[in-house]
Amino acid sequence: MTEPKKLFVKTYGCQMNVYDSQRMQDVLAPLGYQSVDSAEGADMVILNTCHIREKAAEKVFSDLGRVRKHKEAKEANGGEKMIVAVAGCVAQAEGAELMKREPMVDMVFGPQTYHRLPEMVARANRAIGRNRIIDTDFPAEEKFDHLPQQVSSQGYSAFLAIQEGCDKFCTFCVVPYTRGAEYSRPGADVIREARQLVAHGTRELTLLGQNVNAYHGEAPNGGEWTLGRLLRELAEIDGLDRIRYTTSHPRDVDDDLISAHRDIKKLMPFLHLPVQAGGDRVLQAMNRKHTNADYREIAKRLKDACPDLALSSDFIVGFPGESDKDFEDTMDIVRDITFIQAFSFKYSPRPGTPASAMEMQVPEKVKTERIMRLQVLLAEQQLAFNRNSVGKEMDVLLERRGKYEGQLVGKSPYMQPVHVSGLPETALGSIVRLKITEALPNSLGGELVDATKNDQKSERNVA
Repeated sequence: MTEPKKLFVKTYGCQMNVYDSQRMQDVLAPLGYQSVDSAEGADMVILNTCHIREKAAEKVFSDLGRVRKHKEAKEANGGEKMIVAVAGCVAQAEGAELMKREPMVDMVFGPQTYHRLPEMVARANRAIGRNRIIDTDFPAEEKFDHLPQQVSSQGYSAFLAIQEGCDKFCTFCVVPYTRGAEYSRPGADVIREARQLVAHGTRELTLLGQNVNAYHGEAPNGGEWTLGRLLRELAEIDGLDRIRYTTSHPRDVDDDLISAHRDIKKLMPFLHLPVQAGGDRVLQAMNRKHTNADYREIAKRLKDACPDLALSSDFIVGFPGESDKDFEDTMDIVRDITFIQAFSFKYSPRPGTPASAMEMQVPEKVKTERIMRLQVLLAEQQLAFNRNSVGKEMDVLLERRGKYEGQLVGKSPYMQPVHVSGLPETALGSIVRLKITEALPNSLGGELVDATKNDQKSERNVA
């Protein structure tokens, strides 16, 4: 029997990259590659990169320096070749520069081309000298059409990409330039992949897209499905007990989606809905296509439809031209709506985006002062929500072993890690009813309520 080839994939950034990395492994499996946890001794290393954050490319070059040592050690004295590849959005945006600065890189490919990995690997194995590979074509539909029909197990919780790209062109964002135009997968393909994941043991599914609620996929019988319709179809799958989706844009929250939050019990009462800023001047400069009042109205309608719903969000502080009043508008919207989780960042220019050329860049000292104030408020809200959970009962999906002997860790309907002791490891994968007994800043502790209430299907219950 041929010995499996070792594949190490390092994933940076968003959940979409996590999904892409898993599918890269599916693409390479027929070639004999099996995943390993380290670059040391690997036959192929893929760095699946993200271009959203500041100095993203420099982080990749830093990691490539470490990979180089493993490559040199493996190939010393005539050893077998290690293929080194850089994938994802840094590869898409800066592929030529990557090749120029790091001669050991064999392959650079974008997020829409990894279905061609078998061909690229064959070319890399044949390559002599500086005959290296760059593949950064854009069409997402071609990728999804050519990925393997079978998906591998992702565990009790899994990601499923249903939409890719973005047409919003926020002035700070590189996504339209690295992921391309919006594309929605056909509904039948999504349902097929979801059923396969459930057959592998998945109980919770998170639908992914750069702008996931812009989903308008081809319906099996013609016509078009919205995200709301797709959620309803997925909810009919036996064995799929929880559904989530991310990341959303306020402009694409429609009546059908709001009613889905009211009607679908499998849809978790937690929604990541980025607002980015509270000042209307800043929102306009960002080209967000919504106002402070628009966001507040959407949040109200969602919570009216699903009173248990909790929101998380993204915030950018110190966007060009942001005044003290603009920032206070951000603080006000946080105070008024409340967010149980949030990602907040100081604005940093992304090369090639309109915002990078804007005047009135905010001084770094001011950005730092503002981000500290915002993060204190957000942390207070998160802790308050967690503390308010004490004494309540929640259905928790048990996913992994805990830090301590006899401890398991699960996920609440609100994405909080929940620790529980006294259950056997055979309970992993179960949905159990826990009473929350402890609240920490980033997690909860609970105890089993009643064995007869365990593993209830299709519940988002919080009592």
